[in-house]
Amino acid sequence: MDINFNKNEDYNKLLLSDLKRRFAKVSLGGGLKRIEKLHSKGKLTARERIDYLLDSNSKSIEIGAFAGEDMYEEHGGCPSGGVVVKIGYIKGKQCIVVANDATVKAGAWFPITGKKNLRAQEISIENKLPIIYLVDSAGVYLPLQDEIFPDKEHFGRIFRNNAIMSSMGITQISAVMGSCVAGGAYLPIMSDEALIVDKTASIFLAGSYLVKAAIGESIDNETLGGATTHCEISGVTDYKAKDDKDALDKIKFIIDKIGDYDTAGFNRAEALDPKENPEEIYGLLPKGRSDQYDMKAIISRLVDNSEFEEYKEGYGKTIITAYARIDGWAVGIVANQRQLVKTKQGEMQFGGVIYNDSADKATRFIANCNQKKIPLVFLQDVTGFMVGSKSEHGGIIKDGAKMVNAVSNSVVPKFTIIIGNSYGAGNYAMCGKAYDPRLIVAWPSAELAVMSGNSAAKVLLQIETASLKAKGETITPEKEAELFNEIKSRYDKQVSPYYAASRLWTDGIIDPLDTRTWISVGIEAANHAPIEKKFNLGVIQV
Repeated sequence: MDINFNKNEDYNKLLLSDLKRRFAKVSLGGGLKRIEKLHSKGKLTARERIDYLLDSNSKSIEIGAFAGEDMYEEHGGCPSGGVVVKIGYIKGKQCIVVANDATVKAGAWFPITGKKNLRAQEISIENKLPIIYLVDSAGVYLPLQDEIFPDKEHFGRIFRNNAIMSSMGITQISAVMGSCVAGGAYLPIMSDEALIVDKTASIFLAGSYLVKAAIGESIDNETLGGATTHCEISGVTDYKAKDDKDALDKIKFIIDKIGDYDTAGFNRAEALDPKENPEEIYGLLPKGRSDQYDMKAIISRLVDNSEFEEYKEGYGKTIITAYARIDGWAVGIVANQRQLVKTKQGEMQFGGVIYNDSADKATRFIANCNQKKIPLVFLQDVTGFMVGSKSEHGGIIKDGAKMVNAVSNSVVPKFTIIIGNSYGAGNYAMCGKAYDPRLIVAWPSAELAVMSGNSAAKVLLQIETASLKAKGETITPEKEAELFNEIKSRYDKQVSPYYAASRLWTDGIIDPLDTRTWISVGIEAANHAPIEKKFNLGVIQV
């Protein structure tokens, strides 16, 4: 191994250490004191509930762990968006679990909480996965009600989705394990089956204080909407549980009886570990945003037996298209190549840039994978499409549009891993969030933006200096450097993978070594949902 490998390894392992530190912090939700307070009431935390519910020693992935990161600071923060979401196995059946975190503002719904819940339902709908709601929430966070209440992708959309999912035959089970108030009371009751924990849980449209104020009736919350009331008088809930674990055991019992599902029929063989050491990814992935490396070396450390067969290997070399297996599942890989490559005509092409020929190749490969019913995996490290007169005269806009068209109309499940750069239209063509990947995650080395921090800062600096000069100010080299650094610092914060993850532009930030697990779990989930549409590119300019 050379000195660059060691430097890269040190850098990437520092990024990984930072990821683990940040995750440990958000995992505490509202903090140790609030966790202790919850325990004193005989209740488990959201994460403890999920861990108890899921099969031990089985694979699971967490969606949106960094949702809300560095957001709502003036309101005390909202770690993990105040809700924990995991895809895992209950009695051997793959499910998605959504648990309100009562240590964060009593489980109140912030705008990002609504977005994260809707993302969980989207995953359930796309993959026809059973969904379990572990409810413990004080309802909408009133200081931000205008950002969570009325719009199409706000709080109320949850209940609309409940109804749609029920009509699709997707199993929905709710356990009320704490507060469940106002509009939120509809969620468990719109589920197939609802459980409620005795003494610690309640459901009502209005609590005792509001009832007193509204109609003058004096009544305590337990009598108004506790477990006995709803299991024996109103009939709103179906099962009474004595405590959290009893409720979770009842869910396991119910899930264990669900019948099997129709499959999409994706090809799977015996899983094999990569022959090449996956841990070498840390040394292969460069520290510099523009440094060259061979994406094929990364692929060989992600795929089974380190084997992959390239499609059109000698053509369109800035995109790699290849067939492989990941954890036994057949996949089609579309990956950016960040090496300087030479065409047959002897021309050099910059790595990480999509050229006419590479866009054309990717379009054809995506069509082939749809024809053969092979899930697609996009490995992003892209700076965008090639610019300049030669590319424009060659029709780069047309070729890029064809690739975007193929990605948009793809009917096989797509999974996106942002490894390095993810800039501009390159993000779109390589299946960014706007193009409906079933799962999209970033490595700690990722950056998402219209352009790199350095390039953007140069553009913005020109605008800023021109504005200042127009006002008669003198711009010294020192002043210009100060302005550049200030602009770049502000922009760099926005291109961070944590900035994207906090807003759910990605489903998470992961250790590169967990990539195989995410893709495998994702394809297994997608296999629950037979493909009903045919691949059709629509109208494109040839």
